[in-house]
Amino acid sequence: MIAFQKYTPGSSPEWVGTANFTRVLHDPEFTAAWRNTLTFTLLALLIGFAVPFLLALVLNELRHAKAFFRVVVYLPVMIPPVVSALLWKWFYDPGAGLANEALRFLHLPTSNWSNGADTALVSLVAVATWANMGGTVLIYLAALQSIPGELYEAAELDGASLLQRIRHVTIPQTRFVILMLMLLQIIATMQVFTEPFVITGGGPENATVTVLYLIYKYAFLYNDFGGACALSVMLLVLLGAFSALYLRLTRSGEDDA
Repeated sequence: MIAFQKYTPGSSPEWVGTANFTRVLHDPEFTAAWRNTLTFTLLALLIGFAVPFLLALVLNELRHAKAFFRVVVYLPVMIPPVVSALLWKWFYDPGAGLANEALRFLHLPTSNWSNGADTALVSLVAVATWANMGGTVLIYLAALQSIPGELYEAAELDGASLLQRIRHVTIPQTRFVILMLMLLQIIATMQVFTEPFVITGGGPENATVTVLYLIYKYAFLYNDFGGACALSVMLLVLLGAFSALYLRLTRSGEDDA
C-alpha cells in the first residue's frame, strides 16, 4: 500500500511504515486544510442545507409555472462544474467582476470576494450551493408532495400559522429525508475540490486549501504519492464513518416502512 511506502514516479517503492502519516500530520498545511474543510462543511450545512429546503417550500406552494421554476432551479446542476466555477471566478473578480459592478452601481462598498482571506471560503460556499442545490430541491419537493393534505387541513382547523404548520407537520413528516440529505451533503462537501482549484488555487494565504486539494498538491505538485495516499486514507476513514451511518439509517428507514 503506497500510504506506507516512499514512492515517487520513476523510482522503486520503499517501505517506510507510518513515516508518511507522521510527516503529513506535522505539515502546517495539514491543519489549515482540515480546518478549511470542516469550516466549509459547516457553512454548507448552514447555507446550502437551508436554502434548498426553503426553495422547495416556495415551489410547493406555487399554483402556476411550477415546471418552469423547477427547470430554473435545476439548471445550474446541468452546467459542467469547471464551467460553473469559471463563471463565478469572473463574477467575483474584484476589478471588472459583475458582483462589484453591481455594488458600485448601488453606491455600496465593494469586496475582495474570493481574493480576500476573510471572504474567500464563504464565497466558495455560495458557488457550491448555487451549483448543487437543484437536485436537493427536487428531492425535498417530492418529499413535501408526499405529505397527506389532511394533516395540513387539521392543522389549519386548529388555528396553526404557516410557521407552526412547517414546524409541526412539514419537518416531522420529512425528517428522514432531511437527515439522509444532511449526511450526503457532509460526505460531498468534505470532498470539495473544484471550487478551490479553479477559483482560488487554495489561496489567498491557504484560506481555501481543502483536504482534497492538499492531496492533489502532494501527488502532482510535490510528487509525494506516499504523503498523498496517507492523507487519502485519513479522509477515507472519516468519510467511511459517515457512509456507515448513512447506510444504517437507510436500512432503519426501510425497516420502519
